Amino acid sequence: MNHPLQCRCGTLQGRVHHPERAHRAVCYCKDCQAYARFLGMEHVVLDAYGGTDVVATVSKHVALTDGIGSLACLSLSENGLLRWFASCCNTPIGNTPRNYRLAYVGLVHTCLEAAGASLDRSFGPVRVRVNTGSTDGSVDGTPIAVATMMLRLLPSLARARLDRSYERTPFFDAHSGDPVVRPKVLTRSERARVRTAA
Repeated sequence: MNHPLQCRCGTLQGRVHHPERAHRAVCYCKDCQAYARFLGMEHVVLDAYGGTDVVATVSKHVALTDGIGSLACLSLSENGLLRWFASCCNTPIGNTPRNYRLAYVGLVHTCLEAAGASLDRSFGPVRVRVNTGSTDGSVDGTPIAVATMMLRLLPSLARARLDRSYERTPFFDAHSGDPVVRPKVLTRSERARVRTAA
């Protein structure tokens, strides 16, 4: 079974293979909040406590099929995560490490809901909540669930490294390892603005 992936305007489309092997979490970190604010999508992306619903999977399970020219990338700092979005409508797509050999992709719920498919049905309910210290204190962390998710995800990342399936990714050039589009790195003032905005 596949789960559809689509930006809000429908230009960028794709699918997520093996959704049953993915892991779902809500991240409350300041950087995820800043990412949503920079795109002007905070009211769509963030929950009432500033959390982002993220589906964690490996890069080989993500395929982009249409509108790939709309794929864009930003980073909050020179060494920060690469945060991918659809430039046509500013829909957040997901986050990846800068090193493409780490095959992790954290897909943001906004690109997984647009086609009307149920996240609960494909990926199961949210059981993990991380970086809850960035909320107003009303959200409890789930340290045991976080550890369990990591133990389940790490073998997939290790296997991707060993069999070189990390090269199967829509976000990086398979030969050079460079991002398929040049990331926009936020300036210090841009970063400060989106991190402090309420």
